[in-house]
Amino acid sequence: MGFLREILDYNKQFVEQEEFREFQTTKYPDKKVVILTCMDARLTELLPKAMNLKNGDAKIIKNAGGLVSHPLGSIMRSILVAIYELGAEEVMVIGHHDCGMANINPDETLHKMISRGVTEQTIFTLEYSGINIRKWLRGFENVSDSVKKSVETIRKHPLMPPNVFVHGLVIDPHTGKLDVIVEGKQTEGARG
Repeated sequence: MGFLREILDYNKQFVEQEEFREFQTTKYPDKKVVILTCMDARLTELLPKAMNLKNGDAKIIKNAGGLVSHPLGSIMRSILVAIYELGAEEVMVIGHHDCGMANINPDETLHKMISRGVTEQTIFTLEYSGINIRKWLRGFENVSDSVKKSVETIRKHPLMPPNVFVHGLVIDPHTGKLDVIVEGKQTEGARG
């Protein structure tokens, strides 16, 4: 069972001792912000600390690279739900230096999949079905450009209200220093 048993044992004690009380808040972000960032483990505690965020301050969406890779994908849907249903008024896309998605090699990733039991026939079937799996696995070369691209995808989305500010930043995963790449301005969505 691996790590699951350790988590469950700890969780039982956490609940019994009511340690959850210090984290209680509502589902609405107090700072009215939704953040899209990378799933990098170095950012789990560093990013909120570097931004002076506590539990309940922000909606934080994480994926590999902090990317909006498709305007109708689940990341964009989550951002829109945070705005329309949960009261977010600003969006921050925060990439980071030394990201694992930078210069990822899709062929090497496919090789790792095959070595772990995915058949070449499965990959062929996906590609035959019209999925460009290498493009789907590809990350980016430059984190600043990647952040700019995701910011533009969000800003120009037709369902974005025009009064939402969309910012782009890059964080140093060693020091927590934030650099502004795109200072938010009102979106271009929801117009005529």
